[in-house]
Amino acid sequence: MNLLVILQSLGDGKLPMDWIFIGGMIIIFYLFMIRPQQKKAKEQKKFKESVSKGDRIVTIGGLHGKVAEVKDTTVIIETEGGNRLKIEKSAISMEFSSGTTTEATGAAADTLPKN
Repeated sequence: MNLLVILQSLGDGKLPMDWIFIGGMIIIFYLFMIRPQQKKAKEQKKFKESVSKGDRIVTIGGLHGKVAEVKDTTVIIETEGGNRLKIEKSAISMEFSSGTTTEATGAAADTLPKN
C-alpha cells in the first residue's frame, strides 16, 4: 500500500527526469558562463601583477602609455609628450603593442586600421 502511494506521488516517473534536466542546465550554465569568466579574471589579475617597466599599456579609461615605474599598487606611465601619470594597477586594461592589441587574457585581437 505504501509503495503504491509513493509511486503515485512520483507522477509516472517524471520527477527524476525533471531533476536530471535541472542538473544538466546548471552544469551547462557553469561550463559556458561561470568557468570562462573566472579563468579570464584570473589571467587578467596575473597580467596586472606582471606589468614591468617598458611595457606599453592601455588603461580602462583609454589612456595609452609606457610603464616608467612600478610600485606595489600603483604604476607611473609616460604618455605622449613626456607627461607622467600615476595610476592604480587595477586601472590597467590591456597590453598595447605596435599595430595590434593584446587583451590581458593574452588572446590576439583585431589589428588596428591603417590610415
